[in-house]
Amino acid sequence: MEPIIEFRDLSFQYNAQASPTLKNIELSIRKREKVLIAGPSGCGKSTLIHCINGLIPFSYKGTMTGEVLVKGKPTKEQSVFDISHTVGTVLQDLDGQFIGLTVAEDIAFALENEAVEEPELHERVRKAAELVNISSHMDFSPGELSGGQKQRVSLAGVMVEDVDVLLFDEPLANLDPATGKKTMELIDDIGRQTGAAIIIIEHRLEDVLWRHVDRIVLMGEGRILADTSPDELLSGELLKENGIREPLYLTALKYAGVKISPEMKPRSIRTIRLSEEDRRKVSEWYESRKAPEPEEEKIPVLEVRDLSFAYAGERKGFAVPALEHISAKLYRGELLAIVGQNGAGKSTLSKVICGFETLQEGTVLLNGEDMAGLSIKERADHVGYVMQNPNQMISQNLIYDEIALGLRKRGIGEEEIRERVEETLKVCGLWKFRSWPISALSYGQKKRVTIASILVLRPEVIILDEPTAGQDYRHYTDIMEFLVAMNRRGITIVMITHDMHLMLEYARRTLVLCERKLLADTTGAVVLTSPELIKAADLKETSLYDLAALCGIEDAAGYVQCFIDYERQEVRS
Repeated sequence: MEPIIEFRDLSFQYNAQASPTLKNIELSIRKREKVLIAGPSGCGKSTLIHCINGLIPFSYKGTMTGEVLVKGKPTKEQSVFDISHTVGTVLQDLDGQFIGLTVAEDIAFALENEAVEEPELHERVRKAAELVNISSHMDFSPGELSGGQKQRVSLAGVMVEDVDVLLFDEPLANLDPATGKKTMELIDDIGRQTGAAIIIIEHRLEDVLWRHVDRIVLMGEGRILADTSPDELLSGELLKENGIREPLYLTALKYAGVKISPEMKPRSIRTIRLSEEDRRKVSEWYESRKAPEPEEEKIPVLEVRDLSFAYAGERKGFAVPALEHISAKLYRGELLAIVGQNGAGKSTLSKVICGFETLQEGTVLLNGEDMAGLSIKERADHVGYVMQNPNQMISQNLIYDEIALGLRKRGIGEEEIRERVEETLKVCGLWKFRSWPISALSYGQKKRVTIASILVLRPEVIILDEPTAGQDYRHYTDIMEFLVAMNRRGITIVMITHDMHLMLEYARRTLVLCERKLLADTTGAVVLTSPELIKAADLKETSLYDLAALCGIEDAAGYVQCFIDYERQEVRS
C-alpha cells in the first residue's frame, strides 16, 4: 500500500529561529495505520504536524528542504484548502476550533464553505454526528458541552469531509480520565470504521496505549530517534532518556527487579505476560517495604461547611445547581488534589472560595474565621488562584512587572517590591530570566511566572487548576518539584487535576467530586483501587491496581500506597 503521508529528507527552519526545528525527517504513514508521536516539549512534534496539514509552508514561514507528500503530491504544490480534503486536524484547544453557534452549524461549516447543496449537506452532517455519537446535541451551543462532547463535535467537523488522515494534538489534555478513555476508544473505532490513518500527539503514553497503536515515533531535538512498535520502545531506555513518562506498571515492575523485554508484550497492562518468577518478585518487593510513619495532627487553614451554589440556567431559564452541601477541610501545609469528571464542580468550588462567585449557601472559614465579609482582594491576600492557561492571567510585557503587579496594586513601596520579587524569582527558578519579555518564554516557564505572581503575595493557600496540563514529563516534574518545595515552606497547595498519575505521585489526600457532591475524602491509592468510586466519578483505575491483581496481591490499595511512598521517600528524595 502506498503511503498517504511521506516525508523525504525534510528539514524546516522558522524565519525567526537560528537553527532548524526539523532535521532530515524520513517518515511514511499509510492508511489504516495508527501512529503515536511522542517527545519532550520543543522537540518538533507540532512542527511535524504543521507540515502534514499544510500550515507549513503556507501559514508558518521558514526555509524548507526536502519535501512532504500528502496522497502522493508535494504539499507545496497544494493549498491548505486542498490538503484539508485529505487531512483533518483536531486541536488541543477545542474552544479555538469552534465556528458555529450550534453543534449542527459547526459540523456543517466546511460543507457550507464548499457550497454543498442543502439536502446533501444535511445528510452528511447527520452521518458525521452519528459516527461520533453527538446526534442528541445538535441544537446545543458549544459552550454548553462537556469536554468529551466538544471533542466529538470537533471530530465530526473534520469527519464530515471524509478525510483520509486524522491528526489529534493532545486529545487528552483537558479531559477527565473516563472521558479520555472513551475518547481513545472513539478514535480507535473511527479509524477502523473509516480506514483513515490516525496520528496522535500526546504526552500521556499509557492512556493512548489503552487501545492498539501500530507504531510510536519518538522525537528529540528535531530528529526522529525511534520509529518502532510500542513493545520494542517500552522495553528500552529511550523514553526515560528523553524525559517521557513510561507506564506506571512498568516502573513498578522495574522497582521489583523485573527485566522488561519485547516478548513480554509490555505495551499495555492488558497484554503484558508475566512469569511466575516476575509475579513473585513483585509480591516480595511489596512485603519488604516498611509502612511510613503516621503523620502528625494537622491544623485546618481553610474549611467549607454545607456549601451549595447554582448558576443561572443558560437553556432552561432557571438556576442550575453546581455544588450541593459540600463540607471539607484543608489543612495547613498539606498538598491536596481535587478530582472528578468534567462539570463535577471542581473549579466552581475554587471560585466560590476565592470570591469570584458569590456564596449562596453555607460557610467558608479561613483559620476559623468566616470569610463572608472579605472582598476578592482581601481573600487573595490569603488564598491565591492560578488558572490553567497562563496566557489568561498574564497582562504585562516583562517578567519582573508581571510578578510585581499585585504588590503595586496593593500600594507597597518599590523597595519592598524589589526585594520580594527578586526573592520570588530565585525561589521559582526564574532569576536568570528576570529581564526577559514574557513573549520569549515557553508555556511551562509562563506557568511558573503565573505561580510566582501569586506566590509573591505570600498567601497561605494556593489553588492551581490543572498545573501540569500539556506538559511533557520533564517540565511536569520541574513544575511539581517546585510546588513541593513551596509546600515544604508551609504553603498549602490544592491541585485541581484530571491527571491520576499526578494525584498518586504528589497528593497526600484527595477530594472526589461527582455530580456536584463530595463523594470521597481519602488517599489517592484508595480512590484508584475502588471500582465503585471510579465508576461513579468517571475516573480511571490505575494500572498498579491491575498489576496487584496479576501478582495475587489482595490489598491493592496497600500496594499502590507502598509504590507511592517508595517513590516519595527513596526515588525523589
